[in-house]
Amino acid sequence: MKIAVEGCMHGELDNVYATMQHLERVENIKIDLLICCGDFQAVRYQSDLNSLNVKPNYRKMNSFWKYYSGEEIAPYPTIFIGGNHEASNYLWELYYGGWAAPNIYFLGYAGVIKFGDIRIGGLSGIYNPRHYNLGHYERPPYNESDIRSIYHVREYDVFKLMQIKEPIDIFISHDWPLGITDFGDYDNLIRKKPYFRREIEERSLGSRAAAQLLDKLKPPYWFSAHLHCKFPAVIQHGENGPVTKFLALDKCLPRRQFLQILEIGSDPGPHEIMFDEEWLAITRQFNSVFPLTRKPWLGAPEVENQDHYQWIKDKLKARGCRPFEFIRTPPSSGHQRNTQTESLLEFLELPYLLDVTRETSVVLQGPAVGGRRWEWASDDIDEMEELTVAGDPDA
Repeated sequence: MKIAVEGCMHGELDNVYATMQHLERVENIKIDLLICCGDFQAVRYQSDLNSLNVKPNYRKMNSFWKYYSGEEIAPYPTIFIGGNHEASNYLWELYYGGWAAPNIYFLGYAGVIKFGDIRIGGLSGIYNPRHYNLGHYERPPYNESDIRSIYHVREYDVFKLMQIKEPIDIFISHDWPLGITDFGDYDNLIRKKPYFRREIEERSLGSRAAAQLLDKLKPPYWFSAHLHCKFPAVIQHGENGPVTKFLALDKCLPRRQFLQILEIGSDPGPHEIMFDEEWLAITRQFNSVFPLTRKPWLGAPEVENQDHYQWIKDKLKARGCRPFEFIRTPPSSGHQRNTQTESLLEFLELPYLLDVTRETSVVLQGPAVGGRRWEWASDDIDEMEELTVAGDPDA
């Protein structure tokens, strides 16, 4: 199987797909899949630009809307995660993952899917310690603070990924795992990006959460973007342990290194994007402790997942593993319920929580965790003052 990996998309789907088609002609190859490492910018409507954290002169429709509307069809199955420049209102509709457009699949804020027999996991957003331990409290329409925190990685999503026990073949994150520069050509990186030196020396360049996942999951391949340069590294996990090949890629611009072709062993196909049983079981198991306020998340007990896993396997055996069908949602100034998300939650027998706000007073429940059922009132939040955005590194 040949997989194209792309760095930051920034809405340039037409150009990335054209580059892939050019490579196929020149190299006489067939590319099976495209993976994008964030800043995808799935902008459907003009109103989505209000949820895109970029300077006003950079708020452009670009080309995703054509694939969303059906004017164009993605020529390759495409999988992406979110970065720090996204139509965050739309990605929140698809928090658990789903089709952002026909043949274009969002992995969710955290997620795992299968493409053929290849397991692909991902973590959306970037790491910021100020919000890491908080819940997902932001709701559209976003104020000036929330539009800059909605894409910050949360401990809850990392916790779920840490529960994975079955091998992952490919993992993608937007920002680099912290400390990854120790395993590549540091001198060459500093020649290209001299302003990285201080952050590397201070051990602040990259994501602590991603580094934690890298140490736990140890996938053969890990891809990232965000810092707009190409950087390869090889990580040996302990003496005689498994090896992870890491590669960061640039954004889609002329004469920039934004695309890499990977060949990986797989079954002969045909290959389709499918639900992953273990990930759905983890999602079902821990949805009852989904944090939705600005209070620090209190965590959840790490317990065996076998009952949920078997329940999911039985359900998928009856239904099939294909994700629910893509359906367009109309423009909205607030939260819009996405039919895919509703269908997935109904299938998992879970409540819909994505529109819960501080004004909502409802008890949230789900399958038992650690032998008991967790529940709380969604209006149980503290009155924290708005965090300042001065000096925010999210640009």
